[in-house]
Amino acid sequence: MAKLPEKTKQIAKVHAQLINSVVMACHNKEIFPQLEPVLKSSAENGWVALIARIRKILAGSRNSKLLVGLDDEDAAIILAILVGLQDPSQLPKMEQATDSKFAAPGLAKMIDAAAKGDVKALSVLADMAQKMVSTPGDMRQLGGIIQIMINGERDQIILTKNMDERGVKLVENLLEELALLNPQ
Repeated sequence: MAKLPEKTKQIAKVHAQLINSVVMACHNKEIFPQLEPVLKSSAENGWVALIARIRKILAGSRNSKLLVGLDDEDAAIILAILVGLQDPSQLPKMEQATDSKFAAPGLAKMIDAAAKGDVKALSVLADMAQKMVSTPGDMRQLGGIIQIMINGERDQIILTKNMDERGVKLVENLLEELALLNPQ
């Protein structure tokens, strides 16, 4: 199988933890019980089609037809899993930083939806923020500002206090995406 396209690699970096966990569970069924709560929670939060395909992969399916009918992001995740099963060197590194121009649109949509009262988006963001604040660096900072962004804060200076260049760039991209979702 060919190497992953650049856009797929960027999406895979954002979802590296899930992709690597699925591949590991495919190779070692004893890991599956640890993965099950993540799959259940993800399906409850709207990722039904993606999780259905992941369950098929965990059951042994490796057919490229698994990609049919998925949106670009879900298809990229499934493709990264399938390629990673064939060639582990193609798996995204979990410590790699994501490219903010690929991460920002999805995160901005969730922030916007949560700000408009979408309970699922709010739940996903709360879970995400909780995990982020336990990590070092800018991810901790980002986890700490998600709630104030949901509440409407858009001042870049306030939002990026104590962030390094990559964190500032991610917040810039988030603010741009939020502006596109809510033109004044």
